[in-house]
Amino acid sequence: MTEPHDLTALAQAAAIAAGEWTSRALVEHHLNRVAALGDTVGAFVTVTADAALAAADAADAVPVSARGPLHGVPTAIKDLTLTAGVRTTFGSAAFADFVPPVDADVVRFIRTAGLVSLGKTTTSELGCSLYSEGLVAPPARNPWNLAYTAGGSSGGAAAAVAAGLLPVAQGSDGGGSLRIPASMCGLVGYKPSRGVVSGGPVGFGAYGLPTSGPIGRTVADVAALLDVLSQPVPGEPYLAPPPPPAGGWLAAARGAAPGRLRIGRFTTPMLADESVHPDCVAAVDRAAALLTAAGHEVVEVPPPLTPTTWPLFEIVWYVLALAPVPPERESQLLPLTRLLRARGAEVSAASLTATLGELQAQVRLGAHRTAGCDLLLCPTLAAPQAPVGWFTEVGDPAEDFDRQRRFSPYCAIFNVTGDPSVSLPVGVTADGLPVGVLLSGRQGADARLLATAAQLEQLSGGWDRHPAIWRAPDSANVNTTSGVGESSA
Repeated sequence: MTEPHDLTALAQAAAIAAGEWTSRALVEHHLNRVAALGDTVGAFVTVTADAALAAADAADAVPVSARGPLHGVPTAIKDLTLTAGVRTTFGSAAFADFVPPVDADVVRFIRTAGLVSLGKTTTSELGCSLYSEGLVAPPARNPWNLAYTAGGSSGGAAAAVAAGLLPVAQGSDGGGSLRIPASMCGLVGYKPSRGVVSGGPVGFGAYGLPTSGPIGRTVADVAALLDVLSQPVPGEPYLAPPPPPAGGWLAAARGAAPGRLRIGRFTTPMLADESVHPDCVAAVDRAAALLTAAGHEVVEVPPPLTPTTWPLFEIVWYVLALAPVPPERESQLLPLTRLLRARGAEVSAASLTATLGELQAQVRLGAHRTAGCDLLLCPTLAAPQAPVGWFTEVGDPAEDFDRQRRFSPYCAIFNVTGDPSVSLPVGVTADGLPVGVLLSGRQGADARLLATAAQLEQLSGGWDRHPAIWRAPDSANVNTTSGVGESSA
């Protein structure tokens, strides 16, 4: 029997519009799943049940003619994203009681579009790491196998969507933070082009690396949420690319095939001299074969950037860790965060300026290397999965940070270039765990990237697969240390 959480986000909205479900009924259903499984998968830091039910009632009162494509659908906000009146910890014990007075622009857009937030999803401390294991919430675990991390820094969002606690969620990506957890959890994680989504109303743009974006089970759901997030806002530090075609990003994903494209394929890591797991290469091979069969020209190309980029990127990452923290609370930060901040404090203004200039020079060279390609195809990660606690097990934050570099040597490059990039769950390991591939486009060409991602989804036979926990009636029936989930339709 079909359960409400079996429906995609767009199908849930359609059911609300048709009178088959109310927003309140869907929100109650998902809140029950959050209560049963939320801590098991480490999805939420804060659940706002009362506010969600009130928002659902308000959504149900809106005339059908005034509703958008995702009206009334449950979602959640990443705990790095300012949410007025709701505890927002930034994944840190240092901010365990912080309640912002203002909404981020994307939160305002989500509310205006009629989506209903169930709360704040787990993230890494200050967004600094690619796993979500802090002190303010249980670690974000992969619903396909709870012994493994759900990734980060949007790990809670990925865990929630993959476990059926939400159909779609907001996240952010400064170095792979949407695409990494999407790859691990068998989801679609989309980093839009620089400037597509506002980072306001506060902040300086963070050198163009981070952006909010959607994570979901299907390309169409992700495109629909991107339509919600990508509203123009005056005063943004980066010029927005051309707007989407008529009908928005969802229309681009659902529209005609993108035509014959030249797609550059590579598997050589870009931020580390690291061997790549055969399952990650196999996923790229499968994607390349499907795209070739669809009529695209897939060619081998050198990676746009190389490990020489890493010393530059890490300097910027150190500086970005210098978010304002009350001095008396610095001791409450995790060892990795303290290490990054200590290194960032040693970077002079002159050194940072020179680093940013050299990074831009490398971006230009990379663009020339791949100038003949419409899209680029590569692995999302150098290995499919990592156990919870693996990055921190040696007790050395420097080793922790280096393990992250070697585990994820692809994603961050596209934060540096500002190009749109999406992780797609094309592959699977012998144990049945998801393996993502990264498809990336030219800056501003999000419509083409979404159309190609939707085409690859269709060629793959669809990606809306679910782990065994999807059917678990309560957390008591879930093994928290092992038990690979089996796919269910």
